[in-house]
Amino acid sequence: MQLFSILTFPDIDPIIFSIGPFDVRWYGLAYVCGILLGWIYAKALASKADLWPNNKAPMTIIDLDDFILWAAIGIVAGGRIGYILFYDLSAVMRSPTRAFQVWNGGMSFHGGLLGTLAAMILFAKLRKINMWHLFDVVCAAAPIGIFFGRISNFINGELWGRLSGVPWAFVFPDGGPFARHPSQLYEAILEGIILFVVLAILAWNMKMLRKPGFIAGTFLALYACSRIFVEFFREPDAHIGFLLGQWLTMGMLLSLPLLAVGMWSMITASKRAKFIE
Repeated sequence: MQLFSILTFPDIDPIIFSIGPFDVRWYGLAYVCGILLGWIYAKALASKADLWPNNKAPMTIIDLDDFILWAAIGIVAGGRIGYILFYDLSAVMRSPTRAFQVWNGGMSFHGGLLGTLAAMILFAKLRKINMWHLFDVVCAAAPIGIFFGRISNFINGELWGRLSGVPWAFVFPDGGPFARHPSQLYEAILEGIILFVVLAILAWNMKMLRKPGFIAGTFLALYACSRIFVEFFREPDAHIGFLLGQWLTMGMLLSLPLLAVGMWSMITASKRAKFIE
């Protein structure tokens, strides 16, 4: 049966506007908005002393103001390096200049996570902040950036899903003549909106910031579960394909360690809380 699309793919130019030879793209704007809104939300958490152990925030607003640059560098550098290592290493080995061609592949979430992790550890040591508390704040805000990133993926018509006949499927400009799952929107909903709401409830209503590492662990575990689920609808990268049979993808494989670490962090959070107290 021939697949078809009921919904028309929106004709949105990936370039918002140009200034001379420089293009301002939705993808870049998504990173800027995600980082800035995440920074504002993180400061809101740090300003509420009653959310934290002993009713005292472990970091100041100034600390978070200074950390935003560290976070931006970690996200961008880690995301690009991660994409090269996980998805595009052979092509970069053949042509090293490809490493700087961000339009050829782009960024990796898992790489960006590792880059941000390195930034958090270094910053926490320099400022003498308990790194678990910093992990929690950053992870509570991270779904904001993920949401904007996935929306920009949809606007760019990239990282589309597998062939589908569901009523909400789209024919993507570079995805062939058949309708596909809008897997970018699935990720925006699961990894962005729903994950943000769950973490907000844990932080504001259940006061789980008092258990260092619980919010961070929840973020890792739920992101991993969401990503693994969406991978069943997302088309694997053409140059990698499936790693096993017709189901295991690189996205799934990279998410499994996140799930394990996240569960461990949640389970051990109560012990860390007693140690800090």
